[in-house]
Amino acid sequence: MTQTQLIKPVIALWMTAIVMTIFTPVMASAGDVQVIDRIVAIVNNDVISLDDLNTRLKPYLEKIKSMGYPPDKERQMVFKVRDEILGQLIDQKLTDQEIAKNKITVSDTEVDSAIERVKKSSSYTDEDLRKALAKDGMTMAAYRKGVKEQLLRAALINREIKSKVVVTKEDIKAYYASHPELHDLDDKYHLQNIYVVYPENMDAGLRGQYQRKMEDILKELKAGKSLDEVLKASSGGQIAVKGGDLGSFTLTSLNPKIRDALKTMKPGDYSGIIETDQGCQIIQLKDIAKAASGEALDAANADVENKLYKEMLDKKFVQWLDDLRSKSTIKIIQ
Repeated sequence: MTQTQLIKPVIALWMTAIVMTIFTPVMASAGDVQVIDRIVAIVNNDVISLDDLNTRLKPYLEKIKSMGYPPDKERQMVFKVRDEILGQLIDQKLTDQEIAKNKITVSDTEVDSAIERVKKSSSYTDEDLRKALAKDGMTMAAYRKGVKEQLLRAALINREIKSKVVVTKEDIKAYYASHPELHDLDDKYHLQNIYVVYPENMDAGLRGQYQRKMEDILKELKAGKSLDEVLKASSGGQIAVKGGDLGSFTLTSLNPKIRDALKTMKPGDYSGIIETDQGCQIIQLKDIAKAASGEALDAANADVENKLYKEMLDKKFVQWLDDLRSKSTIKIIQ
């Protein structure tokens, strides 16, 4: 796995919360001072602490350590990811300063509405959400603070970037002309799946238990049980089994392992067990929607416009951040 696979895309960075702490020396013994935190960056008049950096870095460190790299390679990976995470925190600090400068606000009602949308999309009750937060060591108050920060950053991005991105008909025609692969749209594969997620720090013995569980599930599916029946029967076991409808995809948009499995499948078929770093899954091909050959530009306009808009938005976003950095005073202390 590469560094870019470990780090989220650039605009997604603003959709996470920061927990700020301060530089705190503590006395280890008489005459000695042990520093448990320090400043790693100064952004204009604000600071980023080592604790801020380590909190954000922790899940990536765990992922890197689980990959089994040699010590030198692991150290290089950690340093690269640490450097990129620090860059993300600096950019977030700059955007937070812009939020304050422009007096952008978010009401409690907007925060409530955002949380309700999260609960609805995850089929959570309020109690379910609180339990999930507690499992991750987070209180509802901290979660609300994070959601508010996300909404503030989204409002800033909308004001400074999204409102200035306009896709014209000429842009769409030029993009369409330069991407011949869009002229013949691909078939759409409607998929559903059933899967298990490996727990962290799993040993070979436990991995075997999860794989055997999926082997038993595959036998049940091939014996005629529906995916819904197997999901319902497996929901209360020690190994959490999940799944459901995934939607429709073109072959080129899918993971290569899934794409290879689908090449020999007919509607109604189940794949074998497909393993990833995170767990393993079984895919069912529900049906295939055949694309019309030579589909006209008008019919493809929505997809082309959406793709072009995202590309233009990313480009504008990077330019905006670069400009913001160039006008700021930033000091990094590695």
